[in-house]
Amino acid sequence: MKLMPALIAVATLAISNSAFAQEKILNLYSARHYQTDEALYTSFTQQTGIKINRIEGKEDELLERIKNEGANSPADIFLTVDAARLAKAHELGLFAPVSSKLLESRIPAHLRTEDWFSFSTRARVIVYNKVAVKPEDVQNYADLANPKLKGKFCSRSGSHPYNLSLMASIIAHQGEAKAEELARGMVANFARAPKGGDTDQIKAVAAGECGVAISNTYYVARLLRSTKAEDLKMMERVGIVWPDQGGNGAHINVSGGGVLKTAPHREAAVQFLEYLASDQAQRYFADGNNEWPAVNSVKVANPALDAMGKFKADKLPVKNLAMYQTKAQIIFDRAGFK
Repeated sequence: MKLMPALIAVATLAISNSAFAQEKILNLYSARHYQTDEALYTSFTQQTGIKINRIEGKEDELLERIKNEGANSPADIFLTVDAARLAKAHELGLFAPVSSKLLESRIPAHLRTEDWFSFSTRARVIVYNKVAVKPEDVQNYADLANPKLKGKFCSRSGSHPYNLSLMASIIAHQGEAKAEELARGMVANFARAPKGGDTDQIKAVAAGECGVAISNTYYVARLLRSTKAEDLKMMERVGIVWPDQGGNGAHINVSGGGVLKTAPHREAAVQFLEYLASDQAQRYFADGNNEWPAVNSVKVANPALDAMGKFKADKLPVKNLAMYQTKAQIIFDRAGFK
């Protein structure tokens, strides 16, 4: 019986050590696959002592995995690109509300919700063939429906989240009727059936297969920063237009993340999100994919982004992009934008 106090002390110490070990781990489920993110995670561990266990995969696969794991999921953070995908996690009830004065002060209100935060932004721009199309003819997204572009417009699938988010912003600003008018006009102007990704559209524009297309800015930046002479030569034939500069501004999408409701290391998870809003992390996070920081005061030295110039960005709240996703898909389907 005399050994009991000692045993209790040992057991207490073991529990304490176990709890401490738990606090020093963060399980991250990420759909971001950029080499520079390694520096992001390494720096967080060096600053906090918290080790990051990372599971990478496609967005839908990771969301399905979290759902299937249920209350026993080891995941603390879900990190991905595109507001619609982040909103899907919210709709599935996977995120927990986060109250953080630091995040609220650093991340602009239109780039966050009650349970997920944006950490970098990208714009959807118009790219055109300098020989086939005049820049003054493609100053706005609405111009893509102009009959003068018949047989000149190329795009990736209408069901892709990037196009759905753009159409959702049109619905939010102008209503469903105007959005459907745009979708039908774009379909009428197709140079070919939608296929490939944004980089394929840029290459098709440069080759003259298309006169005009839309692309996320980081695809343009990658080609502008390429070390291949053929890529740089190709980009000499491509012009870039920031759309709707006299109106709402260029459509913006995001990379971001949130704390999962079942997170076993919630304190570390919130600490990680706050770290992503730091100056250092913002530079890593944004420059890793040729994007802009969500924190306005942080500047990124990126020659490709600088070459594209300054622009007016749409300030539509990111949660509104998710609000109209389903309607956007219905409109694309009705218009025949497959």
